[in-house]
Amino acid sequence: MSARTTRKTASRRSSSRKSSSSRKKTTSRKSTTSRKGPTVRKTTSSRTSTTQRKSTAVRKSPAPPTKPARPEPAPADLADDKRRMRTILSRLEREYPDARCSLDYETPLQLVIATILSAQCTDVRVNMVTPQLFRRYPTAQDLAQAEFPELEEIIRSTGFFRNKAKSIVACAQELVESHGGEVPRDLDSLVQLAGIGRKTANVVLGNAFGIPGVVVDTHVGRISRLLNLTAHQDPNKIERDLMQIVPKAKWTALAHLFIEHGRRVCIARRPRCAECVLNDLCPSSEV
Repeated sequence: MSARTTRKTASRRSSSRKSSSSRKKTTSRKSTTSRKGPTVRKTTSSRTSTTQRKSTAVRKSPAPPTKPARPEPAPADLADDKRRMRTILSRLEREYPDARCSLDYETPLQLVIATILSAQCTDVRVNMVTPQLFRRYPTAQDLAQAEFPELEEIIRSTGFFRNKAKSIVACAQELVESHGGEVPRDLDSLVQLAGIGRKTANVVLGNAFGIPGVVVDTHVGRISRLLNLTAHQDPNKIERDLMQIVPKAKWTALAHLFIEHGRRVCIARRPRCAECVLNDLCPSSEV
């Protein structure tokens, strides 16, 4: 065999070996890639599972404890509260024999308007404003047609005068349209009027019409809690609790007595417990 033939044969064998080696490497890489694929998926699945477990753990974390609701009083407790309430009222009536509604008015309409103005304002300030207001607008029809700039200027010193002016005009318009310009004598009709909630409605019913109603303002709510007559902050719930233990004939007077006591003795920031006629009945007394 010639040298040229030998070199050609060797070259073909070398090429064959290279091709075979290349095929093996390609097959090896494919095999490696194939083996690595499931591993990646497993890792992703593992991370997802871990995230889900963490998310589940967060969702299952316990809620913060809530304050238990005050249980309804048992009949015996209710009877004790009624007796204590009668004593409280008796002492306050002796202490404040002239307690009455401190807003000046002559008609139910005037009391409605004065009570709307008393929001976030002292009764003394309201009484300084209402004489001029009622001279200028003596009837519901007059108030319903009032021009806002003039009305706002008259009531400006009571605060929030723009909102109050809107409530007064809207209330007067509803009185004219639905009640012939007269103030209705029932709670459901009163609370439908603009600017009138349960407190204002009970003020009007109790003082203008002699229909008993429990008025819950800041003083009444605060003193009721101090005396442990209620555990609530919501005025409607306080009203319900007081109606259970206060004689109906005293519903209207209750607010007048508590308001006087709150202004003179049971002052929010500096209560005069040593001077209080209720200090032996009050769980919050500091003496």
